[in-house]
Order: sequence, then structure tokens, then C-alpha cells
Amino acid sequence: MSELKAHIIDDDDATRDALGFLLSTVDIEFSLYASAMDFLTVARDARGCVITDIRMPEIDGMQMVQRLKSMGVALPIIVMTGHGDIAMAVEAMKAGVMDFFEKPFDDEAIITAVRRAMEQSFEGESRESERTEIAARVDSLSGREREVLSGLLAGKANKVIAHDLDISPRTVEIYRANVMTKMHANSLSELVRMALRIGAV
Repeated sequence: MSELKAHIIDDDDATRDALGFLLSTVDIEFSLYASAMDFLTVARDARGCVITDIRMPEIDGMQMVQRLKSMGVALPIIVMTGHGDIAMAVEAMKAGVMDFFEKPFDDEAIITAVRRAMEQSFEGESRESERTEIAARVDSLSGREREVLSGLLAGKANKVIAHDLDISPRTVEIYRANVMTKMHANSLSELVRMALRIGAV
């Protein structure tokens, strides 16, 4: 897996290099791209955050934001512009951009924003990793165990689940214990929280 870094996209060589140098002074890893298209070719494997200029030839920053969304790439995005106005800032924020800076920007402000974006990206990956793990646990359940799980998530008592599945309450208890073990859940409330995280409720 690639490392967490800031992906700087700007068609202006001087701005791009200056921003890269600024981040290097605070030990933030970065990659430089001269166009949105350059970044889009590697975006699916990118980790960290995006810092992009708005005004660029071919594909501008806002178009790139939309393309990333359509690709399912959910990296935190910081937008820069030398032609900023309130309407553009609002449009960027509505499109899901995390932060907005007008050039020339304050060095400390952009460093703070990048660190915040990196933190958000890391937390997002942790949540995604947790969802993947929970989904894998659900996949490990047998067909009957999933039926019992569905009954539990619907708030049904063991006797009701037993009646629905035409098995004994004791058998339901056994399946229920198996579900709790395989799901690594210590309580029914924890099981429900797990199910909510993967949209199973």
C-alpha cells in the first residue's frame, strides 16, 4: 500500500515546487503533478490528501473534484486559487472540498490544513478498515447463523427466532453463541453497532 502523502496539483511550476518545499520543512511527504490528468491516472491508489489549484488547463480543480467523487476516491481536498471569490469558495465547499485558500496563502495556515487533512484521511482509512473487517466476519457466518443474526438485529427473542426458523430455542442459543464468537462481539448492543457500521440493520 502506498504511503500517506500530500498530492500537490498545480500547472504553475514555481507554486508547485514552493509548496512541496514548504511541506518538506515539516516532514510531510508529498508528490507533485503538473495537471489534474496526471493525478487522475494514479488517484485510485493515492493515500493522504489532495492540494489542487482551481484554474488549470484541460481539467480544472473543480472538474477534478467531481471526477474523483465519481471514481469513488474520497481523499480530503484542499483547493487553492489566485482568482478566489466567495461564490467559488461556496461551490468548492458544496462539492465536498475540505478547505479553501486564496494565493498567496499563509504558510502556517496551509501546513495546519494539510495536517488536519492527513488526520482525517487516516481516520477515514481506519473506519474503512474496520468496516472491511466486520464484513469479513459476517461472511464467515453459516447460512443458519446469518438467519439467527437477522433475527437478533430485528430485536426478536430466542423463542421467536426458534419459531420462525422451525428449530429449538436451545439450538438458537448455540447459533447465537457462534455468531457472538465469530463476530467478536461481547454483547448484543456491540453486535448491533457492528451491523450498523456496515449497513446491515
